[in-house]
Amino acid sequence: MHRTDRTRRRLLQAALASPAVVALPALAQAFPSRPIRLICPWPAGGSTDAVMRSLAESASKTLGGQVIVENKPGASGMLGPNELVGARPDGYTLSQLTIGIARLPHMQKMQFDPLKDFTYIACLTGYTFGLVVRADSPVKTVQELVDWCKANPGKFSFGSPGNGTTPHLAVEEFAFRAGIKMQHVPFKGVAEGMQALLGGHIMSHSDSTGWASHVDAGTMRLLATYGSKRTRRWPNVPTLHELGYETLADSPFGIGGPRGMDPAITRRLHDGFRKALEDPAVLATFERYDQSVIYMNSADYEKFIREQYVKEKEIIEKLGLAMKA
Repeated sequence: MHRTDRTRRRLLQAALASPAVVALPALAQAFPSRPIRLICPWPAGGSTDAVMRSLAESASKTLGGQVIVENKPGASGMLGPNELVGARPDGYTLSQLTIGIARLPHMQKMQFDPLKDFTYIACLTGYTFGLVVRADSPVKTVQELVDWCKANPGKFSFGSPGNGTTPHLAVEEFAFRAGIKMQHVPFKGVAEGMQALLGGHIMSHSDSTGWASHVDAGTMRLLATYGSKRTRRWPNVPTLHELGYETLADSPFGIGGPRGMDPAITRRLHDGFRKALEDPAVLATFERYDQSVIYMNSADYEKFIREQYVKEKEIIEKLGLAMKA
């Protein structure tokens, strides 16, 4: 091939490629042209629902289009991620993504592969978890709980928002370290668990701060939280870690979409939700549920999940909860 022909071919290839280059920002500028569906895989009325709706309302203003929250509770918060697998990667179907996506594949067969099937948009915040009992419970401290369980093996029941969720595994790890047996009862979300506890159907409940109003009203007692340090809201309540059980459950969560999303659309969504983290209304909602800003951009969020996937495998195997081959 003559040099002139090679030059012409390169010029032709550049000319054909240039519209695609121009189209990326143009596509992002036109987005969104219809409402964006953001799946909250937990029941309406809970702490996650409130936080997700606050984020969606704020992001709607920045994006210039409505972000509509749709509740799909059940399956330990995995119905949203499951739906992303079959959704078009056009940015109009999003879901909350919890640590569960890196954990549950080690425990049971899932519809998705967290390393391949999602576009990670941004990590935004994280839960505060704790174990509550009714105010009239004879168990007033973690040590009294341990003593009761040793005297009555397997009879002390605790609820959680589902098998394999962080509130479930935190208690399993605590029980493992304390040398006690507890009975797990899974629910779809914190509202169901609160009803069961208040009704006397379970003896305790492990969850995010949907129990906060009951604790503040004096109808429930908070025995311990699971973070690396005590909370600002309940500074007199110890963490399991400081009590010597080495149980840490800081649990960031964020927003994701189907794999293969246009990078320009991903960036636009990232910027919209990132801006929401500066909104006083969003921060007030975080404060109400004792959550803080835990921000990671798209690349860092994906890297975090990949690293967490490896860590969760070790924890699941240690607790004897790994999926049988």
